[in-house]
Amino acid sequence: MDAAGADVTGRGAIRVIALLLALAAVAAIAAGCGDKEVVREKPVLVPNGNLSAPVPQRANDSGAVRIAVVTHGPASSPFWAIVRNGAEAAGRQMDVLVSYRAPDVYSFERMQELIDQAIDSRPDGLVVSIPEPGLSVVIRRATQAGIPVVSINSGSNVSRRLGVLAHLGQPERRAGLLAGRRLARSGVRRALCVNQEVSNQGLDDRCRGLAQAMHEAGGVSTVLGIDDMAASTPTRIANAARRHRAQAVLTLNSTGALLALEGVRKAGLAGRVKVATFDLGPDVLNAVLRGQLAFAVDQQPYLQGYLPVVLLSQLARYGLFPARRGLIPTGPNFVTKDNAQQALDLSRRSIR
Repeated sequence: MDAAGADVTGRGAIRVIALLLALAAVAAIAAGCGDKEVVREKPVLVPNGNLSAPVPQRANDSGAVRIAVVTHGPASSPFWAIVRNGAEAAGRQMDVLVSYRAPDVYSFERMQELIDQAIDSRPDGLVVSIPEPGLSVVIRRATQAGIPVVSINSGSNVSRRLGVLAHLGQPERRAGLLAGRRLARSGVRRALCVNQEVSNQGLDDRCRGLAQAMHEAGGVSTVLGIDDMAASTPTRIANAARRHRAQAVLTLNSTGALLALEGVRKAGLAGRVKVATFDLGPDVLNAVLRGQLAFAVDQQPYLQGYLPVVLLSQLARYGLFPARRGLIPTGPNFVTKDNAQQALDLSRRSIR
């Protein structure tokens, strides 16, 4: 046999060997079908020297980590849909069970009930928002039962004294202050703060921050409480803007922003009264791109849902957690005409 023939024969043998190995691999995979076993990594129960109370007994012995999330935002809210999306995405990625619950409409009493129910289920971690200081009693019940708690969104000013491990959100008063200073730099000296949940401490703090910024600039700010589901709200906002001779309206959620734009337009105030808002959404971002909204303040709600689940999962499994009792800020971030398109692309995916 000549060299060329030997080379051809050698290559043929290699192909045969490769084919046999491939067939063996397929056979091995086929043999394993039907015998698939899912093994969950069991958590490490750390000594309670690092926690404020004893670690609770697990409600089940399956090894699955369970995280309960209770927020005050209604399920219909675009903002809270993003928070939930973040929490559930973290649950999938961390291979933990996430239970997300919220009142159908904002209700302090219903939120208390939901937190009580979550505590009774003995989760490995609890994520809560704290819109009112009155929730302190039930949240303290969770921490005293040894359930690790992380708070999000509202409540940064009370979470530390409740034994909460960390708070994720934006410092609300500072966010209002920075938004107000941005308006002041554009010449605004009279502002209207439109609040859809008066007595929600986080929203009240935004209005206080705006008032501080106006005071620094030699101006004034007025708070208008609204029902952002009422048909009369656009007219009420426009009338208040006229009555207080407002040069700008700052709304505290995306729904309020659209209502303010409608009211200003119908009242013939467009171009004379600036409108800016907290929180995003496709409609808000399109309005920013068109120049109808001066800016939108993004507190990154996706991270407010996502990060607590990741942190509590690592705590349950390995006893790992960042420095306790601190604030992990997720905002404020300002979205303007220059960067609104990127945010809009992500908003369509319920991420921003």
